Amino acid sequence: MKKTLLTILSTVLLLGACSQTTEPTANASAGAEANTPSGASGRATPTLNATMVVAGGCFWCVESDFEKLPAVGDVLSGYAGGDSQNPTYRSHADHLEVAQIPYDSSQVTYRELADYLLRHIDPLDAGGQFCDRGHSYTTALFYSTPDEKADAEAAIAQAASILKQPIATKVIELEQFWIAEDYHQDYYKKNPIRYKYYRNGCGRDKRVAQVWGEQ
Repeated sequence: MKKTLLTILSTVLLLGACSQTTEPTANASAGAEANTPSGASGRATPTLNATMVVAGGCFWCVESDFEKLPAVGDVLSGYAGGDSQNPTYRSHADHLEVAQIPYDSSQVTYRELADYLLRHIDPLDAGGQFCDRGHSYTTALFYSTPDEKADAEAAIAQAASILKQPIATKVIELEQFWIAEDYHQDYYKKNPIRYKYYRNGCGRDKRVAQVWGEQ
């Protein structure tokens, strides 16, 4: 009986996996642009004067990791990097899952945030991230200016030097950010049990520790 109950509980919690395609019946349109307010949470933010878009696998996890930083505001989950218009969670095969990060550039720089991303993912994996596989879960640093491009490339070069292996994370010019459906925003806050079960089961933190060690 205990084994049966545990199996049922595991199945229910795994429904929260980032690659799970089941959606709530009521969701928001994904066709908003980068400057669309999220309205997803009332989290207090610093003075925000810059944004950055990154891909680090499951956008729930990237949002959670970056919102730990005091110089960062409310992070938005979304899609970028593809050519299709109005991508949705069910149809974004040419896009990456990304996070748009508003930040206070007087407290933290684009380069510091790029380094932070690389140290919270497996930058050696070209096929996805952890248990989430495929193009949508590959990693990237997006840039909008020549300086950001240079910083992204420098961060990747430094990571390659430290790890002594080629870095799979790409540097991509940002053309447009598409906000994801509302139920993806602040997922780790709205569904803490499912989120923690997914993150632990996916092996994200364990693999990051294996790659980076004490770096």
